[in-house]
Amino acid sequence: MTFTVGFDLDMTLIDSRPGVAQAIDRVGVEFELPLDGEKFSTRLGPPLALLLADAGAPDELIPALVTRYRELYPSIVPQVPPLPGAEAALDAVRDRGGRVLVVTGKHQPLAQLHLDELGWKVHHLAGDLWSAGKADVLRTYGASVFVGDHAGDMVGARAADAVAVGVTTGPCDAEELRDAGADVILGDLTEFPDWLAERTP
Repeated sequence: MTFTVGFDLDMTLIDSRPGVAQAIDRVGVEFELPLDGEKFSTRLGPPLALLLADAGAPDELIPALVTRYRELYPSIVPQVPPLPGAEAALDAVRDRGGRVLVVTGKHQPLAQLHLDELGWKVHHLAGDLWSAGKADVLRTYGASVFVGDHAGDMVGARAADAVAVGVTTGPCDAEELRDAGADVILGDLTEFPDWLAERTP
């Protein structure tokens, strides 16, 4: 019987900070708002609208800011690299007969651009999902493991009764991930293939 491993995207599989910072800075200039792209990019995980609200954007402008950001974003996709070990982690799942699922808070069409740019084929991509909202997709596709960098990812994994694997490549440190329910903490995805090999026959 095959198994399925789910992965978050931003700061789990890809380092989207520089690209996000660039797009947010441009949106801030265009809308004459004091948005700090570099600071913004250190808090990736929650939905864009929520991050914009937390950054002080006026509520009435947020829909327009989101629209403009999504218009600008495709141009920065080629600048976004995979994180160390990401491709090997995906290969490790497939090499053991597993399926790869990507479940992310990123807008799904933009997430697909990253997969296409990197040449990553996955069994299923689900975007625009956050925290416990990821659980339904994880359950539907039978994910026994979910890997993410944010406390919200750990909440989603636990809500789906999946093993919650935290990587400390994003905004949350090991303690925050553990407090949110992580079963396993890895420094980054370079450690994932060995962990998976120990877990699966």
